[in-house]
Amino acid sequence: MKLDETKFTMDFINEVKATYAIDVKDSSPLEQLMALGNLIKRYDSSNWKNTSKNYRQKDAKQVYYFSIEFLPGRLMKSNLLNLGILDTVRDGLDKLGLDFEKICSSEPDPGLGNGGLGRLAACYMDSMASLGMAGNGNGIRYRYGLFKQVFMNGYQVELPDDWLRNGNVWEIRRENRACLVRFGGHVWLQKQADGHLRPVYDHTDDVLPVPYDVGIVGYHNDVTNTMRLWSAELPPSADQTFYNQAQRDRIDQITEVLYPDDSNAAGRSLRLRQEYFFSSAGVQSIVRHYFLDHLSVNEFARKVAIHINDTHPTLVIPELMRILLDEYDCPWDKAWQLTVATMSYTNHTIMQEALETWPIDMFKGMLPRIYEIVEEIDRRYREEKTPIFGENTVDKTAPLGNGQVRMAYLAVIGSHSVNGVAPLHTELLKKDVLQDLYRIYPERFNNKTNGIASRRWLQLANEPLSNLIDSKIGETWRYNPKQIQTLSAFKDDDDFLNKLEAVKIENKKQLAKYVDEELGIKIRTDAIYDVQIKRLHAYKRQLLHALEIIREYLDIKDHPKKDVIPRVHFFGAKAAPSYHYAKSVIKMINALAELVNNDKAVEDKLKVVFVPNYGVSLGELIIPAADISEQISTASKEASGTSNMKLMTNGALSLATMDGANIDIVQAAGKENEYTFGLTADDVYGYYHRGDYHAAQFYDSNPELQRILETFVDGTIPGISTEGREIYDSLLRYNDEYFVLADYAEYVQKQKQISQDFTDKKVWEQKSLANIAASGTFSADYAVARYGEDIWQVPYDRVLK
Repeated sequence: MKLDETKFTMDFINEVKATYAIDVKDSSPLEQLMALGNLIKRYDSSNWKNTSKNYRQKDAKQVYYFSIEFLPGRLMKSNLLNLGILDTVRDGLDKLGLDFEKICSSEPDPGLGNGGLGRLAACYMDSMASLGMAGNGNGIRYRYGLFKQVFMNGYQVELPDDWLRNGNVWEIRRENRACLVRFGGHVWLQKQADGHLRPVYDHTDDVLPVPYDVGIVGYHNDVTNTMRLWSAELPPSADQTFYNQAQRDRIDQITEVLYPDDSNAAGRSLRLRQEYFFSSAGVQSIVRHYFLDHLSVNEFARKVAIHINDTHPTLVIPELMRILLDEYDCPWDKAWQLTVATMSYTNHTIMQEALETWPIDMFKGMLPRIYEIVEEIDRRYREEKTPIFGENTVDKTAPLGNGQVRMAYLAVIGSHSVNGVAPLHTELLKKDVLQDLYRIYPERFNNKTNGIASRRWLQLANEPLSNLIDSKIGETWRYNPKQIQTLSAFKDDDDFLNKLEAVKIENKKQLAKYVDEELGIKIRTDAIYDVQIKRLHAYKRQLLHALEIIREYLDIKDHPKKDVIPRVHFFGAKAAPSYHYAKSVIKMINALAELVNNDKAVEDKLKVVFVPNYGVSLGELIIPAADISEQISTASKEASGTSNMKLMTNGALSLATMDGANIDIVQAAGKENEYTFGLTADDVYGYYHRGDYHAAQFYDSNPELQRILETFVDGTIPGISTEGREIYDSLLRYNDEYFVLADYAEYVQKQKQISQDFTDKKVWEQKSLANIAASGTFSADYAVARYGEDIWQVPYDRVLK
């Protein structure tokens, strides 16, 4: 949009007056944020209205992306960038004597997600809008998000993430689009006069989902799509009775917090309620919208694509069946054909514990009509497939089995497309996790490698680098990210390489300032910034990273006069509240940091920084400053990864196992520009099949490793007697489930190589440039375009080159 700076400043001054009845000079940064957000929303309102109107006029096929997580990050700068008015607004506020950065930092990170799954969903929403694709998000409006992570004596403590305390300036409540979701009670089918069977519900526990819509602004194209988030509220009382507090609390609970603790039956029951709540509300909303312009169900799959992002929204399948069968009198075969043609499913894990299952008794009691439909899907599946594939295979893959409702299997059976998120991951789905279903439905399986929104992770998070790129190759890469590959022509341009290094140093200074002010740790900006930012899980192997820190620490203590390339090791990670082992690893790393950072003999040669409450905004600060991207999961365990792509885009070099999308990154940037190590997926599966992995052999044959592991139990690292023993035993007594010791020696060798290579600044910057130049292929724009073409059959406007 075109916006004159003078007009903007007048509009902003008037907005502050109208909203708060004060002058700008008397307003707080939060008031300035809210006023600015309202103004920007008004600037964009015609785009939002016209986008929806155009989709309806064209009768465009629309995709609805269902995800239990969205992690959009702060939206102010993103919306300004995509509207093309970022510089105008920044300059205008500056002339008013206001601090633009302070205003933006007053916006809370929306507590709508946890990690990669939610951030991927947000990146894809950004790309759909920027491509001009008719795309909608569907999720939950969590009141408190996951949790705010603080460290007390090194332990993770979970506090409420009260991100909605001051409201969300970007959302619009649409009470007139609310619907009704039923839980529990009794249901039976009653024959109608026309011969159709209709369900009758009795003594149900009803909830009113109310949608809050957030506009997702496309990049410089006047498109604004919708992310719809549902809030659970009390339904109107038909007989004017009042609800008691227990009833209110039970309903509020549904959208109170992301991922309630599922270590007990009550927590699991609540999570199932959440999943049906937003699945049912979303499908009802979609069907209602479809019938505004269509008279029959016949065109439904040609006009609607519903995407299941991991297993959590799988209940959209039986919910759409319920609506078609019960409300539109659709015959089963027709309803099933439409449902399968509408649905598509992305699998994000090969971890068996992440393939959701629900006890049949719990499921049936909470969702009686949905269970009847799942039971009939199961019966028909068995009837159709058993004569072809045999009873054993069908038993192993049916939606119901071993007393459980198996969500991943239901998702595959009820969708026309099933995709993994990196080539290795997709192959493992076919060969291992879903191998029997792949044998039954080979045509459904395909790969769609993940991508990231480079607008946020490069254009916004690293403006100095973006401007440097513009100065060399122009701005076409901002519209067509693969054009960034033309930067490779400057790999021998000493002036450009020096400027690339200067940008990195400036980003390090920003991060060092934050670490000093917020955590009280002073760090060097000429050190290697070695970064591992992802949720805390044993397979992601933050523990392996910690072993290297201990090695470096002991080496400095043993050789105090030895020249050392200084390092700062960064961690950012939350552990699930019920994941005891992960929380022990957090305590250990914090204790190690306390030891290293306060040892006068170490000085500033080595520092460890564990940033609490890691999220999108902290990522935007850490990632541009990183030299090394730790992507060290056990091979075969990480489906794809997206932090690897964000770090690569900002010029960090990958220290990586050949796992997930690391493989694609190495191929794109060149193996000589990354540091790969460790077991391959074939090696890991070989150990599984032979059963001959013995962690003690690696321990016994490596004195250095013995000494490092002893620090967990000999008091070297203070304050971890319990946690240290637990970690020590996990490696030796319980045989190192994630092959940390097997990969240790090669990992150390690569870390030593990194220190050596870092001293040659030109070569290092050439490696960094190779990563930046190859990163365009991992733009979410291309990933979403492939989904649109291959899976959803939804067109888009932007031509990608």
